[in-house]
Amino acid sequence: MAQEAGSATAEASGPDTAGAKPRRSRGPAGRGFPSAVARSGRVDGLDGLRTVAVALVIAYHVAPDLLPGGSVAVDVFFTLSGFVITRLLLAEYARTGGLALLPFYRRRWLRLVPALLAVCAVCAALSVTTPLWGFDNSLPAAGLSALFLVNLVRAAEPGPYGDLMGPLAHTWSLGVEEQFYLLWPLVLLGLLRYVRARTVLLCTVALCALPVLWRCALWHPDAAHRIYNGTDTRADQLLAGALVALVLARLRADDPRLAVLRAWAGRLAWPALGLLALAAWRMPVTADAGPWTAGWYTVGFLLVAAVSATLVAALELCPAGTLSRLLSLAPLSWVGRNLSYGLYLWHYPVVRLLASLGMRDGLLPATAVLSVLLALLSYHLVEAPFLRRPRRPASPA
Repeated sequence: MAQEAGSATAEASGPDTAGAKPRRSRGPAGRGFPSAVARSGRVDGLDGLRTVAVALVIAYHVAPDLLPGGSVAVDVFFTLSGFVITRLLLAEYARTGGLALLPFYRRRWLRLVPALLAVCAVCAALSVTTPLWGFDNSLPAAGLSALFLVNLVRAAEPGPYGDLMGPLAHTWSLGVEEQFYLLWPLVLLGLLRYVRARTVLLCTVALCALPVLWRCALWHPDAAHRIYNGTDTRADQLLAGALVALVLARLRADDPRLAVLRAWAGRLAWPALGLLALAAWRMPVTADAGPWTAGWYTVGFLLVAAVSATLVAALELCPAGTLSRLLSLAPLSWVGRNLSYGLYLWHYPVVRLLASLGMRDGLLPATAVLSVLLALLSYHLVEAPFLRRPRRPASPA
């Protein structure tokens, strides 16, 4: 979810293709995305949005009664991730006429796995060396988390969620994103090579619709875990972000349609943020809310993705807007860029640790402070060193 933080600049500048001679795109779709390279840089407002989203997740896990719908921030992360990954893939295709898939997967591994393995190792160590109940089952959970399989285990759980995943239950969302990252570049490369740009857009729209139909076919109260944790049932949220990236790369800077899109995105930015805030405040996403639950688990995920995509488009197209300037404030953007992934990884083990120690009063501020400290250590000692490693030249796709 927050795992894209800190990766856009590195990948957009193309370190894996640095020094490679640019070549003309070989497929008709490659010439249909004229703004792909120009729109591949970092957007400070999106980094700030990551900070707000991870703060919502932390508050939700510490005080679910305060924000019963705080998990909607995960939906925002999905859309953000689909947007960032797709714009980077489009930029590479526009520069080189192909996608170097092995370097792409290597970059994902370096960005995500070392920090995740550190969290898994700490949780497993606490499980075998301490009597803290919050770290029971951490050994098998660490293995499943490191393989990005937690979402599949949770999808198969009947009835209420058990405690099988212990302090690593929150890594289900990383499983959804990594499984998407494994498949989407292959699908996108096939589309870019063999169909025209307009058809790429239409195919992405169709792919967004398929998970909705699939959720409607699956829906039953007993299938809630299956729908909530499945990559196939949540793919429309990632694809909504991908669709925004495709549309923006498709339009030239002087295209009048871009001006219309910018105007409407600017108008809808605050209402979109308000709707997401309302959902976080009032919608018990993971509880039984009667007819609301059925609607949320079928078409609701797509509606949230559409609202999130509107917000993403506004932050991309209207950097001078009030909301963009607020979210681009240096502290917010820096945290979103460098710490959001670490905050997401560490906050839930911290919640379990403090609860195991019997803390009740002041749990939220204590969780926030300790999570920030651990995220800083993760960034400086684990994430940044791996991201600074020299990278191999890209081979042709």
